[in-house]
Amino acid sequence: MATETLPQTGKNLGRLVEIMALLRKECPWDKEQTFQSLKPCAVEETYEVLEAIDSGKMDKLKEELGDLLLQVIFLSQLAAEDGHFTIDEVVDTICEKLIRRHPHVFGAEKVAGVAGVLENWEKIKQTEMPGERPSAIDGIPKDLPALMTAEKLQQKAAKVGFDWGDLEGPLAKAKEEFGEFEEVLRSQTIDKDNDGVSKGRLEDEFGDILFSLVNVGRFLDIHPEMALRGTIAKFYKRFRYMEAEAAKAGRNLKEMSLAEMDQLWERAK
Repeated sequence: MATETLPQTGKNLGRLVEIMALLRKECPWDKEQTFQSLKPCAVEETYEVLEAIDSGKMDKLKEELGDLLLQVIFLSQLAAEDGHFTIDEVVDTICEKLIRRHPHVFGAEKVAGVAGVLENWEKIKQTEMPGERPSAIDGIPKDLPALMTAEKLQQKAAKVGFDWGDLEGPLAKAKEEFGEFEEVLRSQTIDKDNDGVSKGRLEDEFGDILFSLVNVGRFLDIHPEMALRGTIAKFYKRFRYMEAEAAKAGRNLKEMSLAEMDQLWERAK
């Protein structure tokens, strides 16, 4: 039986705005916050939303979405106090943008599927910001994680035709970059304790490998940031299993040989 869709009115947002305004007047911590001090909070809350989505726990997602929404309200409160804009203007701005960028929904324009929607979206964006982005690869937030930045950079370059024709191109490039990394690795003495020429060259080649793998993922519609986060979560789970199994035997991992730990790792898998 399908779950009945819940009505979403947004009527409680006003209460949150009022609470935030009161906190700014009465709470010592809230009174001290600035745009800059809230940046880490906004980033952290965003990632906690992602973690909640991955967990599949809707109660957790509800809580984390509230925390993320608080950051929007908090930053808007600061802006209102400084006379820049209000939360109502924030909401109006996104509403107007959504309507403007969906003429196939709110107007008479026709588009051909998802690809047509995305193409039209980009065209409309260009008309909204004439002259602000002279380069085709402008507009990527500088604080994005490196893997996400690489993905968006490649997507933007692809839109002007700077792209491989099919998957074989990025696959071959990834193999080529790994070969170059191995060549440098074997031809130079690596000093882990300094930032000499050898280490710098290796770092450069290693970056090329990562960038090329992002391209492979893009062709397969695999988001590298999400893929790596999944692998990290998997490692956490397996490593903790190893620790728990070692503890059951009255030991800890530091006392075990690599071969013994490998056995636990295989069992964790």
